[in-house]
Amino acid sequence: MTLRHLIQRQTFDNSGVRVAIDGDSKFLPVYPMAARPLALIAILVLLWVAPLPAKAQQLFKKDTTIILLSDLHIQLECQQALNDLYNFKFPQAEYQFRYLRSEYGWHPLPYFLMGLIEWWKIMPNTNDTSHDEVFLAYMDSTIRVGERLYDDFPAYKIESAFFLAAAYGFKGRLYADEERKSWVKAAAVGKSAINYLEASKTKDGLSPELLFGDALYNYFSVWVPENYPALKPVLWFFRKGDKALGLQQLKEVSYNAFYTRTEAMVWLMRILNSYENDQPRAFQLSEYLHETYPDNPYFHRYYARMLYYQGKFTEAEPVCKAIISRIDSSQVGYEATSGRYAAFFLGQIYEARKKYEEAKLYYKAGMKYAEEVKAEDSGYYLFSMIALGEIAEREGNHTEARKWFKEVTKQADRKDEAWKDAKRRLKRMERGND
Repeated sequence: MTLRHLIQRQTFDNSGVRVAIDGDSKFLPVYPMAARPLALIAILVLLWVAPLPAKAQQLFKKDTTIILLSDLHIQLECQQALNDLYNFKFPQAEYQFRYLRSEYGWHPLPYFLMGLIEWWKIMPNTNDTSHDEVFLAYMDSTIRVGERLYDDFPAYKIESAFFLAAAYGFKGRLYADEERKSWVKAAAVGKSAINYLEASKTKDGLSPELLFGDALYNYFSVWVPENYPALKPVLWFFRKGDKALGLQQLKEVSYNAFYTRTEAMVWLMRILNSYENDQPRAFQLSEYLHETYPDNPYFHRYYARMLYYQGKFTEAEPVCKAIISRIDSSQVGYEATSGRYAAFFLGQIYEARKKYEEAKLYYKAGMKYAEEVKAEDSGYYLFSMIALGEIAEREGNHTEARKWFKEVTKQADRKDEAWKDAKRRLKRMERGND
């Protein structure tokens, strides 16, 4: 690896150098010169000797209005790669993004797209932390390269601010995940994301991409204090958002953006389903995403979930079976988290049809999937046990039924609906024996 390659692929924090290269993340502590001369020399070269690759310098001299986000030629180069990314064809996407990096290594776009590959490796099961290091390395690379353009080249200030806000925002999403719970880190990068988000708004109409971060801010800066009043003081120092405008902006991005279009659709689908009580529209989005990217396990299981909750059992059955089949064949991205969803839905479908043997098989399969990802406290796991107890009771096997209901009271928290439901059933069974 040449020094130039190292320079183009490294980022820094207060304690050292983080290198993201060819899917690997390396961290080199910064010691005094005698201890780590190569690392220190690399830093000095990066800061003073070689500010940008020669090709980038020529581009700046020839045309200081180049904007990669809205460059049609680059979009055409990226179109198939983005399709491959969201369809979990990661090697194909990575091949194209590496080419983009070789051509535009002075710009944050290729580093951000490489990081997006790692993000979608995380998405099917956020409990899996094995991709965190490389993902964070690429986001750090995005930030480092973005800061160079932001500080030194005014023509790129707005576009750089977009990538800086996006990179900090994605880092914040990871740190705030339930598995990581790095709240202090999430708050720190969140503040940086908001600062750059404000900077990216100073030139309206540049690109629909720039609306993405503003849309999320407009929506959640209102939604968060509405649902978590204790956090209101935290938001006093930030501008007031507008939920309706945020939704409108998300829709615009999902219709008109190129790089952020799919991400905007994902957020819009989740917001409409979980917060806005607009399941029909959320279902349309889930169906579109699954049909467009049929090998994406996250879209696959979300579509299955929407079918189930809308009572479309006939359509949900083959969709759920396909998920389990892909898990069995070790298809990329299909794992136990998707399996516990699909198996539970199938258990419910067959129980509703009074096909109890099939229902029991799927409920137990769903429990095994949950145990694989240590999700024994999840509703799907607990209500699978309640369903097994219910079936046993219908079949006249009261000893088996009590066993399942008692197991729920041991596993669930007393505040959980599953615990309360199991307790009610046990008391009813006791009264029936009086």
